[in-house]
Amino acid sequence: MSDNDLVKDIDDLKEILGVVTDKVPSLLKGLRNVLYSKDAAENMADAVATFYTKLVDAGIPKDQAMEMTRGYMINLRDIFGGEGGFKVNVTTPDSNRSED
Repeated sequence: MSDNDLVKDIDDLKEILGVVTDKVPSLLKGLRNVLYSKDAAENMADAVATFYTKLVDAGIPKDQAMEMTRGYMINLRDIFGGEGGFKVNVTTPDSNRSED
């Protein structure tokens, strides 16, 4: 590999990292807003209520249906930030600058 190839590879990497730095935080924020919007909450509540009701209607005892319903619910905060989960820090390049 020549020095010119190495410089081109480094420049390509810088460009890719620049795009990632600019785009990924806004994508994660957008995903968070979709998952935790009022509509998402209403849809999740409807799904959970339906799940519970169907279990009880099928003859599952209410306490077991409640436990199964708790297992049905997925809390993304636990997945992404809870104990043992992924740590996602959504920042922008400007938010890391110190005020001197």
